[in-house]
Amino acid sequence: MSSSLHQLFIFIIIISFTTTTITRVNSIPVPFPETLKQSLIHNPKPTKPSSPSLPVTTHYFPQILDHFTFTPNSSKLFSQKYLLNSTFWPSSSSPIFVYTGNEGDIEWFTSNTGFMFDIAPTFNALLVFIEHRFYGESLPFGNDSYTSTDTLGYLTSTQALADYAALIKSLKHNLSAQAAPVVVFGGSYGGMLAAWFRLKYPHIAMGALASSAPILQFDKIVPWSSFYDAVSQDYKDESMNCFEVIKESWDVLMQVAATKNGLLQLSKTFKSCKKLQSVYSVRDWLWTAFVYTAMVDYPTPANFMASLPAYPVKQMCRIIDGFPKGTNKLDKVFAAASVYYNYSGDVKCFDFEGSSDPHGLNGWGWQACTEMVMPMNCSNESMFPPSSYDYKQTEASCYFKYGVQPRPHWITTEYGGNRIEKVLKRFGSNIIFSNGLRDPWSRGGVLKNISPSIIALVTEKGAHHVDFRTATKDDPKWLIEQRENEIKIIKQWIDQYYKDL
Repeated sequence: MSSSLHQLFIFIIIISFTTTTITRVNSIPVPFPETLKQSLIHNPKPTKPSSPSLPVTTHYFPQILDHFTFTPNSSKLFSQKYLLNSTFWPSSSSPIFVYTGNEGDIEWFTSNTGFMFDIAPTFNALLVFIEHRFYGESLPFGNDSYTSTDTLGYLTSTQALADYAALIKSLKHNLSAQAAPVVVFGGSYGGMLAAWFRLKYPHIAMGALASSAPILQFDKIVPWSSFYDAVSQDYKDESMNCFEVIKESWDVLMQVAATKNGLLQLSKTFKSCKKLQSVYSVRDWLWTAFVYTAMVDYPTPANFMASLPAYPVKQMCRIIDGFPKGTNKLDKVFAAASVYYNYSGDVKCFDFEGSSDPHGLNGWGWQACTEMVMPMNCSNESMFPPSSYDYKQTEASCYFKYGVQPRPHWITTEYGGNRIEKVLKRFGSNIIFSNGLRDPWSRGGVLKNISPSIIALVTEKGAHHVDFRTATKDDPKWLIEQRENEIKIIKQWIDQYYKDL
C-alpha cells in the first residue's frame, strides 16, 4: 500500500559460474550477447522464480553509499541486488525495461510484475529489476543498517533514484548497450520512483510507466480523507449493509472490550491463540484486512498481500450479508476478515500481538517519518472511526521512535506536485500514469491527461497496479484494453527514440 522515487558510479559485479568478483567496468569489456547469456545460465546464485514463466538470475552491484556528498564515508560501497532476464534480448540496441524497486524484497515485486515478462518478447527487451537500498539483501551496513539514524540517514528516495541511475549506466556500459532505450516501470511507491526517475534522469530513461503511483498524496494537494473514503466506497458499492456493519462494528468492539472479561470474550470471538492483551490489536487486525483487501480487489485470484479469491471485497460482503438477522456484528466482521487472513481455512487461531515482516518492509517506518509524509484522516463518511490528522503528533511520534523530525514539504519541494498539471505540461514527457478507481491510492494519483505524452489511463474497476499482474485467460476486457494501450504508447516512444537516433 504504499508508493516513491535519483547519479552515477561505474562499478559492476561480473558473476561467473566459478566465482564472484567485483570488477571495474573499464577493466573487463563484456561482449554481447553470449557472455551475458552464459553468465545468466551459470550464475552461482540464481533466484528461485515464483513460477517457471518468470525466470531471473541474481546479480550484485557495488553501489556507492552517498551520491550527494564527499565526506570520508560517502565512497563506502555496498552490494545492491538486481535481477535480470535476457531471454528475449537479441541485440545491444534493443530496449531495456527496468523495474524501480519498492520498499521490500525485490523478488516479491518481480513475482507480481508478470506484465513485464509478458511484453518482453513483443519489444525484444532486457528485463532488469533493481532492489531498493535498505530493503531485501541491499543493506548498506549489513545487519547494522537499522541500528541508528547515522545509518538510516542514507535511506532516502533521492539516494534510491541515484542508485538506479548509476546501476543502469554501468549495466549499459558493460553490455555495450549505450544506444538502447530505457523505459522504467514501477507500481505504488515504485511507481512514484519511476515517474520521478523520468523527471530527474530523462537522459537515462526515455519513458516511464507509473502504475498506482500516489504522487499527489502529500501536503494538501488532495483531501486528507481521500484514501479511507475510497476504501469505504469500495464496500459501499458492494452492499450498503456490508458498509454499515463494518462501520458499526468499531463501537461494538470497544464496548465489549470495556466489559468485565471483555478481552477474554474477544479472544474467543476472534480465535486468538492466546488471551488478548489489548483491544487495539484486534482493531488493527480488522482495519488491515479491510484496507488491504480493497487495495488488491483483483478480478482474478491472487497472492500478493495475501492468498485471495477474485473480487475479494465482494466475497467479504457476501459473507457479512449472508448471516441471519440478529447475528453479532463482531462475528460478521471476523468472518469477513478471515477471507484476507485465512481464505484457505488452514489457520486455526491468530496471533494478534505478534508481528512478522515476510517481505522486508521494515524501512518504511523510517521513510514515513522523514520525507514520505502522507497526511490521512477518516471523515464522517468513512466506515472507519472518524479521526483527524495532527502533524504535531506525527512529529512527536517520529522523534520518539527515531530521534528525527519529519520534513512534510520535502517531496513537493524536490519533485513537485502542487499544480502538477501545469508544471509537467511545460517540461515533462513520456509518462503513463495508470490507475484503477477501486484502488484507494488512486485518489492521490494523476487521473487526467496532462499533455499528449503524459497520459492518464484510468479504469473504473481496476485495483492496485493490477495492470502489472501476469495476464490470464480470465482477465476482463477492460484490463486487456488497458494493457494494450500501455503497449501501444510505449511502442510509440521507442519508435520515436530510434527515429531520433
